[in-house]
This record gives sequence, C-alpha cells and structure tokens, in this order.
Amino acid sequence: MASNRSQGGIQQLLAAEQEAQHIVNAARSAKLARLKQAKEEAEREIAEYRAQVELDFQKKVASSGDSGANVKRLEQETETKINHLKSEASRISQDVVEMLLKHVTTVRN
Repeated sequence: MASNRSQGGIQQLLAAEQEAQHIVNAARSAKLARLKQAKEEAEREIAEYRAQVELDFQKKVASSGDSGANVKRLEQETETKINHLKSEASRISQDVVEMLLKHVTTVRN
C-alpha cells in the first residue's frame, strides 16, 4: 500500500511538473509576443518621427528659397563691400601717406 501511495505521489509530482512546464511555456510565448509588439510599436513611432523631421526639413528648405540665389546674393553683397573698402582706401590713401611722411621726417629730441 505504501508503494501505491508513493506511485500516486510520483504521479502527482509529474503532473505538477508538466503543469509548471505549460505555465512557463505560456509565459515565454506571452513575453515573446509582447516583445514583438513592442518592437513593432517602436518601429512605427520611429517611422512617424522620421517622417515629421523630414517634413520639417523640407519646409525649411522651401522657405529658405533657392540656395543658388542665396549664394548669388551673398556674392553680390561681398563684392559691394569690397568695392566700398577699395574706394575708401583710395580716398584716404593720400592722407595716410602724408601722415606717415610727416611722422617719419619729424625729429624729436
């Protein structure tokens, strides 16, 4: 009779082990499904963010105008400033030369 009880106890242990294994397998499956869902959600959020950033970039590029036109405008402004500096230099160059000559030829004790 003791062997019947031990057989019954062993059977109960085996059944409990199988049930535990099913629970562990179900938990693993649920975990994998949740990880897959989280990955898909993250990829979707990344795609939405990337699209938004790209849209913002395209708006900025469109609002800034043609970059070739900007380069041309900057070149014209630079040329204007250079011409202004050249004309100022030629206007005051004679005064500078006279001032330098005066200081070089003046003897101080």
